[in-house]
Amino acid sequence: MKMSATTHVSESAMTNSWFALHVKSRHEKMVSSILSGKGYEQLLPVYRSNRKWIDREREIDLPLFPGYVFCKFSLDARIGVVTTPGVVNIVRCGGEFAPVDPAEIAALRAVMKSNLPARPWQYLASGDHVMIQGGPLHGVIGILLQTKNSKRVVLKVTALCRSVLVEIDGEQILPYPPPFHITAFCPDTATRAWD
Repeated sequence: MKMSATTHVSESAMTNSWFALHVKSRHEKMVSSILSGKGYEQLLPVYRSNRKWIDREREIDLPLFPGYVFCKFSLDARIGVVTTPGVVNIVRCGGEFAPVDPAEIAALRAVMKSNLPARPWQYLASGDHVMIQGGPLHGVIGILLQTKNSKRVVLKVTALCRSVLVEIDGEQILPYPPPFHITAFCPDTATRAWD
């Protein structure tokens, strides 16, 4: 039996799912704290960063995803979430609320628990043109391929109609050409995620 889209949406609306909340700039910690106080399960992944002022240097926690907080709730009960001071909206994709995969939340929690150094990084998708940064292939431009456990770059030799596949460390890969401005977009609709 085929389930209609309406039935699917209403069933998911009644269950608790993880969603990304777009929040006001520099309000992530406040929103996280208020949501926790309201009894919502929430996640604000942070990383340690050194900040220098004229008279001192200090290590502070900054959001891994500036402008976003993750929260688990039922869409039927979203009013308590979206009326939280500092919350702008729930992230959508193509007009529909975009739940976050629980496995991705678990991965973020594992990173936070590990205390390993982490920092924000640009999102790269398979098929993107990339430039290799550092190492023996510094400055080489190719096409990113991803497998489950590794990232690979395809280097083309157009004149020969041939390619070479190189396995590479993900931290050495940057988008090419470099973006001038980073915003959140829904890849399927090319619209801002919070619209």
